[in-house]
Amino acid sequence: MVAVRDLVPLKEAAELVGVTPTTLRRWARTGVIPEHTGDETEWEPPAVAHARIVARLRERGHTLDQIRRAGEEGRLAYGFIEELFSPDGMPQVPLKEAARDVGLEPALVERIWSSVGFAPRRPESVSEDDIQALRYIAAVLDAGFPLVAFIQLIRVYGQALAQIADAETRLFHIYVHEPLMRQGVPGLQMAEEMEHLASDLLPLASPLMDYLHQRFLREFVERDVVGHMEGELGESIDLGRVRVAIAFADLAGYTRFTEEVGEEEALDLVEAFIDAVTDTLPDDARVVKTIGDAVMVVGQDPVALTDWAVGFQRLWTERPTPRIGVHQGVALYRDGDYFGRDVNLAARVVARARGGEVLVTDSITEAMEGDAHLRFEGIGQVKLKGFDEPRQLCRATVGE
Repeated sequence: MVAVRDLVPLKEAAELVGVTPTTLRRWARTGVIPEHTGDETEWEPPAVAHARIVARLRERGHTLDQIRRAGEEGRLAYGFIEELFSPDGMPQVPLKEAARDVGLEPALVERIWSSVGFAPRRPESVSEDDIQALRYIAAVLDAGFPLVAFIQLIRVYGQALAQIADAETRLFHIYVHEPLMRQGVPGLQMAEEMEHLASDLLPLASPLMDYLHQRFLREFVERDVVGHMEGELGESIDLGRVRVAIAFADLAGYTRFTEEVGEEEALDLVEAFIDAVTDTLPDDARVVKTIGDAVMVVGQDPVALTDWAVGFQRLWTERPTPRIGVHQGVALYRDGDYFGRDVNLAARVVARARGGEVLVTDSITEAMEGDAHLRFEGIGQVKLKGFDEPRQLCRATVGE
């Protein structure tokens, strides 16, 4: 059974949807909004949520017949789920007034909104939930956390959580919504089943993410302390830059492989490749990002990262084979990512490698001087795209 919900008067429902009450009544009478089963003067919140979807689809040119069929097939069965979140109809406060109440400049609030990635980028008004978030932000800044660092941090939060929300929505659709549609479950029943599952899972998301955040934060704080202790004494590096070991790895001939086996099988291989990279990295290294079949890894220890690269080539037995480039240098840290000349150099090194090879720069061979368990075979001075001066590269293999 669906839980009893507070009903919304017709006029208020129409305002929330952005149409006239007459239009809303007509949609209900013609079966466009299957969640609405009661009196036309009072609307269930799931029906209002469905009506908002209908309004958006109408704006995009879909006919009512198309929308009705989609609803009957369960393709729009998200009305009940949407009620689990804070309602769009929460009272709005002008942004300038909200900023003044929390002690922030309106221009700063707009900058924060834009950095997070919310839409619209320049809101005219905000809800009480938004104001509470602004209070948290004001408290962080009042505590003395530098604004330049906070803007970067909030941008990383926004990007990471947007990716999480996107994954949650897409995976729910693929593994819950889509199977229900294929089973021919009626639209209204489907919406109720999806709501029951979502209402069980959603309360678990925040504590689980909080646990993961705390666990990773402790790990990275420890890495940072060790990195400071083991860094080169007396080395002067500009603020915002860090010395790191950088590796790029990708699958040689992946485009041709995709043409041979098809996109789904090729994607399965990429996922297995990324999982294998992540699972085998040394403790102080992590995957910073993936782009298609390419993986960028950053660590503190160039010896450990090079060891990993050579070992990974022996571990990976699938086709196509990886190629890996490793370099050590100084990178600009910004928004959770690494930028700069040395990062670009590492990316160019891997582009010169062949499948099954690990190519390293002279910065790596210098760091590993006296380490006999790996062998470095010079391939000469190599001109890398985008760099004026050639660079000495070596092929790293297991020592004899």
